[in-house]
Amino acid sequence: MRAQVPEIPATAVLLWNLLDEPLIRWRSTDGGALHSTSLPQLLAAMAANEVRDFPALRPHQRHPWHAFLVQLGAIALHHAQQSQPWHSAADWRAALLALTPNDPDGAPWCLVAPADRPALLQAPVPGENPAAWSNLLHAADALDMLVTSKNHDLKAARACHAQADDWLFALLSLQTQEGFLGAGNYGISRMNGGFASRPGVGVAAVGAWGLRWQSDVASLLQQRERIASEYGLAPTGGHVLLWLLPWSGTDALALQALDPLYIEICRRVRLAAPQGRIQAHVTGSKVARIAAKDSNGVTGDAWTPIETAKAKALTLSRNGFDYKLMSELIAGDGYTLGAAWRLDGWPQNTPLQAIAQATVRGQGKTEGYHERRVPISPKLRRLLTSGQRPLVANLAKKRIQAIADMRKLLWISLSLLFANGENDSGNDAISHRASRFAQPFEQHEDTRFFDDLAHHVEAEGAQQETVYLQWLLGLAERAEAVLQHAFVAGPRSGMQRYKAQSAALSRFHAGLRGGKKPPFPELVSHYAQQRTARSFVSEGEVRA
Repeated sequence: MRAQVPEIPATAVLLWNLLDEPLIRWRSTDGGALHSTSLPQLLAAMAANEVRDFPALRPHQRHPWHAFLVQLGAIALHHAQQSQPWHSAADWRAALLALTPNDPDGAPWCLVAPADRPALLQAPVPGENPAAWSNLLHAADALDMLVTSKNHDLKAARACHAQADDWLFALLSLQTQEGFLGAGNYGISRMNGGFASRPGVGVAAVGAWGLRWQSDVASLLQQRERIASEYGLAPTGGHVLLWLLPWSGTDALALQALDPLYIEICRRVRLAAPQGRIQAHVTGSKVARIAAKDSNGVTGDAWTPIETAKAKALTLSRNGFDYKLMSELIAGDGYTLGAAWRLDGWPQNTPLQAIAQATVRGQGKTEGYHERRVPISPKLRRLLTSGQRPLVANLAKKRIQAIADMRKLLWISLSLLFANGENDSGNDAISHRASRFAQPFEQHEDTRFFDDLAHHVEAEGAQQETVYLQWLLGLAERAEAVLQHAFVAGPRSGMQRYKAQSAALSRFHAGLRGGKKPPFPELVSHYAQQRTARSFVSEGEVRA
């Protein structure tokens, strides 16, 4: 006989109230002192730019937490008809409580509340007993969205003695960036399909958390009406905090019924604390919480780039934010960027950076957390905002093509080396080996790409050609260094070794200096000028 499951009483006490209890740990910009504060106190500290970081926050939780704080701040300010963040925790508390008028005791801001009432990021489930649900989780990270069942890089379910903010961050990560994970486990609306990811792409001033938060809150307030109009969301009266609405798992919300800044949830979760320790009860749903499958992730999210031609939200590959994608995001025309991408309106000398964050999801797996920050110099900012974006895009594309051509030449030379100097292009083993040795070259160029591009952009007039030529010469030197490093993996017997190395180097240098369609005309011209100069010098020496 099945054991009787205890009911969670409807009159259960509210626990871990973020409006009043110091549950969120953060370190200050002034010396890194550790603080534990309530949510209103944290928002006041963000407004004063006093927050350096959050010690309990895991890397893949950074964007969901930032987005939550920004959306929440903008929602509260808009509801109160304010344009500037408050510096008083009391004002923030009153504004947050005003968002939940049906729950004046603050239940929607508690981690644990009766099942028939909203709790933070947990929809009410009236008439149900969450303790009877099939999934019971005792560790905060087991609730998180990461797939870690094989215990390879990141161990699963190890946070068994987690504190309240550990559970908060895990719950937020699940509810605002999770995708599809089997029948009954649907994902969020702000991604292109169940196996995609929710990216976080924006521009921020270099500095602590508060600077980016302040900028993004201002952007959301300014562009709220535009987002509602362009993406078919409700300009007034839309649902904004979706955990306030009861959810039986059988009904979905229409995208048109949501506020432009809505904070969503995607799973039926209820936290409980039967012996004073938090645990999570989880169950599935018949449908996704938001009926947005046809939107392809195009929901007006402030941090999600949209593929312009396909009208689909960016789905990050396992390559992450490599130099090709970041170049397109910064200077290309293939993506429409969200409200958090703002290059104008900053004080002239403010150092800016492009920030890109995402956890790449796969089918039943996680393919890594990716984060990249690219400095945006004042001149680059002027070019991007003054109608000269195509110029920057062309400079980036030219360099990307040069790296691809150099990698191809390196690969051909490596293949010749591993084939003992013979042309054996049909050998899969040799091709795979050459690719393996050529890959670090491109990875190294990726790490330095934007520093080199910035140097190119900063140059004036004809100096740009000189800068580009010097970069090409350096590119060739770095590629040749990779080729020579591979000599130790080539043939070892004397005759074959010298033949293979000589053939590989000859092929590499010939590719730099000419051909029917030379990939590097600037290098061809440079080497030709060098030959002419040497011939002139030699002729002068003979005459002398």
